Amino acid sequence: MDIKDIHSVADIILIGSAEKPDEEMIIYGDERITWQQMKDRSSQVANALRADGVGPGDRVAYVDKNGPEYFELAFACGFMNAVTVAVNWRLTPIEMTYIINDAQANVLVIHEELAEHLAAMEGDLPDVHRVVVIGSHDTHVSYEEWRDQQSTDSEVAPTTPEDVSMQLYTSGTTGMPKGAQLTNANFHTAFNCVDWGMDGGTRTMVIMPLFHIGGSGWAFFGMGNGATSILLREFDPVGALKVIEQEKVNYAFFVPAMLQFFSMVPSDGIDLSSMMTIAYGASPITEDALVNAMKLFNCDFSQVYGLTETTGVVTQLLPEDHDPGGPRQNLLRSAGRPVTGTEIRIVDSETGETLPDGEVGEVWIRSGQIMKGYWQMDEETAKALPGEGWFLSGDAAYMEDGFLFIHDRVKDMIISGGENVYPAEIENALMSHPGIADVAVVGVPDDKWGEVGKAMVVAAPDTEITEEEIIAFAKERLAGFKCPQSVNFVEALPRNPSGKILKRELRAPFWEGRDRQV
Repeated sequence: MDIKDIHSVADIILIGSAEKPDEEMIIYGDERITWQQMKDRSSQVANALRADGVGPGDRVAYVDKNGPEYFELAFACGFMNAVTVAVNWRLTPIEMTYIINDAQANVLVIHEELAEHLAAMEGDLPDVHRVVVIGSHDTHVSYEEWRDQQSTDSEVAPTTPEDVSMQLYTSGTTGMPKGAQLTNANFHTAFNCVDWGMDGGTRTMVIMPLFHIGGSGWAFFGMGNGATSILLREFDPVGALKVIEQEKVNYAFFVPAMLQFFSMVPSDGIDLSSMMTIAYGASPITEDALVNAMKLFNCDFSQVYGLTETTGVVTQLLPEDHDPGGPRQNLLRSAGRPVTGTEIRIVDSETGETLPDGEVGEVWIRSGQIMKGYWQMDEETAKALPGEGWFLSGDAAYMEDGFLFIHDRVKDMIISGGENVYPAEIENALMSHPGIADVAVVGVPDDKWGEVGKAMVVAAPDTEITEEEIIAFAKERLAGFKCPQSVNFVEALPRNPSGKILKRELRAPFWEGRDRQV
């Protein structure tokens, strides 16, 4: 397969099944799925969706950990010119409900492990007229029954480059998640921006959650090159290392927290010599953690930087730029150079001027990978896409000799273990506690996760409230990765004359003495 021929997600399975029908496409535990089997299942799912009234442009929600059903659904939507909405399975029912309703999903596919979430949600999903459960359920049809009663012959609807293929949700500065609309053209451009050397004889590990562009995007990239995907349901460091040995994996994408876990678990006797390249990114990594991982895997490492809104990778630090202890060691702090087809400017947010090398400003990105916009959020889209093809990343950085160095964030975002968390969402939840008069959440350094949230709380008069109570209150309303890990009680929060909380003042003591502030 030639990835240059892939112009949509559907093209991956259409071309793959035509060229190599009986070869293994996905290995998932003991299950080995060929390209033709995936094509047949995807066709059945497309027919099932049509029978349920799904048409072009309609949204279909998927809530589960990693599984082959995701790809059946994604390719089926591709056949119909419909849109997949993969929802973070770690979210609370309230958070899931918001996303499914915002997307106006007609069909919801959810795993039986999340039956309690489903029970809490289904009375509040007005647009969903079909619920399909992977596994079994007392009242809803099972996925296998729903799929297998359909024919393996399916029509393939015509599409255009600007048609939306996937809608991935990212948290917002207002606290409400935003649906980034990624088009066929976005994926075609992303597929051709980096040459990893994959081909039909290579094997890639898909271990990142598929609701992340680092999970689904990486998987589709490998598949588009004809590689076999070794799919893991969730992250288990020892188990993943053993799978690398058993399945002779060549390529993988990991976030820094995963690399740290790999270095902490026993790996003696596990043969990792099949590994050729590890891509890593989505959050900062310490030099020690990177060097330890390089020693463990003894293969090429390539750092990447990108966002959901950019369909993934927009810069790459090549393996030859990884030089611990050598004359180019300083580049280990860099996110690399722009990939093919991408322009990057460092901009003064106040003046709009492009800044010279060494000066910190906001990262602006222009590429064919930039999303179409946020679903039904014109104002947020206008802020992120001011014109002339530029996207405002919200990251603060500087350039040096063509290399991008991430320094801080313009937006109040925390990246914890590769998950994006916006403090506004946490603050909105905490302010409903009667014992909290005011609150601000900031990111503080953490050796394991990179950053974690800390709540700076002003207690209400004449109340007694504890750190443990606040954290427990948050966990009832927010996914665990969003919850603050610690609480500081303060008399008042610093604000500017217009009343905006000065979060940099709150963050500064915790980041003192560090090269970068994220």
